[in-house]
Amino acid sequence: MTELEEFNYINSLYDLYRPLFTKKQVLVMDNYYKYNLSLSEIATNLSISRSAVGDTISHSKDKLIDFENKLHLRNKNEKIKKLLEDSSIDDKIKKEILEELYYGI
Repeated sequence: MTELEEFNYINSLYDLYRPLFTKKQVLVMDNYYKYNLSLSEIATNLSISRSAVGDTISHSKDKLIDFENKLHLRNKNEKIKKLLEDSSIDDKIKKEILEELYYGI
């Protein structure tokens, strides 16, 4: 897996499992994955050390992978998406289902 593929994978997991994190973890992860800030920029913005930012990201990534290994939400969503794409259901209904699937959580 390339660095970009890993970044996208972790970001997709984070979208699903974000509500399971603390406020501090969300701040760090949002700054890193959503706003693409560097560890130094995040550390400065949140008044914490650069190593604390790195540790938070590392531990959060481990949690995301653990959540997915146990719950398989991303895998299930991808299967549903594939089934919808291959089905003959009306495009408007497909769109509504996909929006609920990805934004309704």
